[in-house]
Parts: sequence; structure tokens; C-alpha cells
Amino acid sequence: MAGYPQFFRVRQKFPRPRVDDVGTETHQELRKLKLAQRIKPGQSVAVTAGSRGVANIHLIIKAVVEHLKELKAKPFIVPAMGSHGGGTAEGQRAIVEGYGITEEFVGCPIRATMETVVVCQTAEGFPVHFDRFAYESDHVVVVGRVKPHTNFVGDIESGLMKMMLIGLGKHAGAKIYHRAINDYSFGQIVRSVAGIVLKKCHIAAGVGIVENGYDETAKIKAVAPEEFEARERELLVLAKEWMPRLPFKRADLLIIDEFGKNISGSGMDTNVVGRKYVDHAPAEHEWPKIKRIMVRSLTEETHGNAAGIGCAEFCSRRVIDEMDLAITKINCLTGGSPVGAMIPVHYDTEREVLDAALGTVGLVPPEQAAIQWIRNTLQVAEVECSAAYLDEARKRDDLEIVNGLHDLEFDGEGNLNGAFEPAMAH
Repeated sequence: MAGYPQFFRVRQKFPRPRVDDVGTETHQELRKLKLAQRIKPGQSVAVTAGSRGVANIHLIIKAVVEHLKELKAKPFIVPAMGSHGGGTAEGQRAIVEGYGITEEFVGCPIRATMETVVVCQTAEGFPVHFDRFAYESDHVVVVGRVKPHTNFVGDIESGLMKMMLIGLGKHAGAKIYHRAINDYSFGQIVRSVAGIVLKKCHIAAGVGIVENGYDETAKIKAVAPEEFEARERELLVLAKEWMPRLPFKRADLLIIDEFGKNISGSGMDTNVVGRKYVDHAPAEHEWPKIKRIMVRSLTEETHGNAAGIGCAEFCSRRVIDEMDLAITKINCLTGGSPVGAMIPVHYDTEREVLDAALGTVGLVPPEQAAIQWIRNTLQVAEVECSAAYLDEARKRDDLEIVNGLHDLEFDGEGNLNGAFEPAMAH
């Protein structure tokens, strides 16, 4: 290749509502529900912990547990995730503990199982599965982040309603629900199953979490069971308003330093990279419009699960080496997305990956290519951008140029230096 463009860094200015003391806010929200009228002393309460890397999730769940103990209830944690952790109880417990949700920290037991109870049949004719430990408890408190889903569109997407299906349905439920979604729609299946769960599975409360564009807790909302759907619709509106976005609407290449289930259900948030509707191209109405995506590594927290990697066209050899192919296939097939487990074009060095990727973006010379480079799709407040964006960046009030133009640097093995790599787990 003839060469590479120079880069500069921009800092974005997003709306920044923020909860500074998440523990106190969680307690205050739960007090509004007056749970003592529903939860009696000595009763058991299952508290859900999902597989996403939600900001402050260990502190929020600790506060939920403390509040339940104030009611003299007996809380415990259930890992609420479909096929993550290789579809094993041990793997799911490890994911939860990896987020700091340990028995010692939150002050209650963790009870992990892949066993489910079949509650009943839906009107559409398939079984409703529910985590056995949660079903056998006196009450369930559903804790989860509300955000746009990476594949589905509607007034309910990813949040408390989905947690009651996919999370508490475990592997058995997740498999049948995703199959049903292919025949019906996400909205219909979510409402069908969640309606049954709310009636039959003793849901006592929900705690909805919304984050801002800086990967910070922006809002915590305690929700009564009869208000799950209405409140989640409201929280989703806020989540869409506050979600992070890339600074520029077009790119020849997007470089992503790290990728994994703790970042997004699809490893990278398709809402951020513009791949929600089509795996390898933006839909006509969708932004941003990214021609090629290159992924550099997996997060430690994803435990080898590279589900969604098939959305990228290119990756480094390091990604392939870090993948647990069996876990990745289980998760993707459970979710009904075999494309998500497909292996991108990869090379031993990132210099080779860059050369190959830039050779496929059209007539633009590599040294003039429009490239954006991010740590991950949760953290895009700062972005490395190629010189093609400099003139526009200088004119925009919502962008601050952090440093001037500089050359790409490679180590002795031909891999990229700099950018966000020092902050990565490797």
C-alpha cells in the first residue's frame, strides 16, 4: 500500500445526566414502591444479574440486596442470561462474579442453574421457561439496563421485559423464544411471554437502568410489576436520546480496539456502527454509513465469546486466538444468528489487515481514507480520526480537538501502537 493517513483525536460533547451515588438512588427508588406491602419477613427474593457490562451494576445490585434485607427478606442472586457462559451454570456464575457481583460483596448467595420450570404454553403454542431457583422463590426482582436492541426495533427493545424472557428463560427459553421471533415478531413474543411471567412468576419489582453517552449511570428507575411495559417505553426513549454515537456519519473504515458480550449483545453495538438491519452494510435510512469494520481484540470479560464477530469484515489474528469457538457458536445459534459466529478475513499482523481493508473501500487512496478508531462501542467520547475529517472537526462546536495530526505507529510485530490500547485488558 502507498501509506496511511495521519490521525488526530476528538472529544465529543454528549448530554450528561448522571447519578453520582447509585446506591442511595437505588434505595430511594425502591422505597417508592413500598415493597413491605408485598414482600414479607423471611420470604426469599431472587435478584437478577445479567451478562452485560452495565456501569455500576455491582453497586446497584448490592443496594437492591440491602433494601430487601431491610425488609427482613432473604435475597439471592440468579444469573439471568440465556446461553452465555457456554450455557453452563458455572460459566454464568463466573460472568456475574467477573462484574464484582460476588457473594462477599453483595452480601447474599448466588444460585446458578440452567434448569428451568415450564410455566405454561403461550397463545402462539410454545412453552414458557423460567429459571428454577427464581420460580421456587417467593418473589423476583428484575434488574437490567434499558437500551436499543442490536437487532430488533420497537417501543420495547432491550430491558426488563427482555430479561424476563431471555435472561430468566435460560438456554432452553432463549432457544425457543428466538425461534418464535423468526415466525412472529420481537414485539409480539416479548409481550406474550412477559405477560405470562408477570402473572405467574411472582415478579415483585423491576430496577431499570439507563446510561449516558459516557458509559455512566444516567437514571435508575424502580418499577412496579403492573407498570413494566409503560415505564420501559419511557426509559427506552431516554436511552435512545442519551446513547453514544460516532462523531462523523460516514467512514471508509472503523477500527474497534475491543469487542465482547460485556460491551453489547452483539459484541459491538449495531446501533452505534450502523449494522442493525443488515450484517455488512447500513440500511438506506440508517446512520452512520461504515464501509468496513476491523476488530482488534476480545475483552477479558467476554470469556472467549465472540458472538457478533461476523458483523465485522476484518479482524486481527489475536481475535481468532482469543475466541472460544464452541461458546461463540452456542450463543449465536441460540440467538438464531449463525452469521454472528462467522469468521472475518484475518491476518497475522494488523498492518496486513489495514492494507487488505483499505484496498476494498473504493477508489480513495489509502492515505486519504476516512477512518474512525474507537476503544469499543460503549466508549466513544474520544475517537481517533484520520485527517479526512479535520476540516469538519474544526468547524463543529460539539467536538474538541484533543491533539494534532500524527502518524500511525506499529510495533516490531506489525501491530498498531497507541490509540486506546493502554486502557485495554491485554
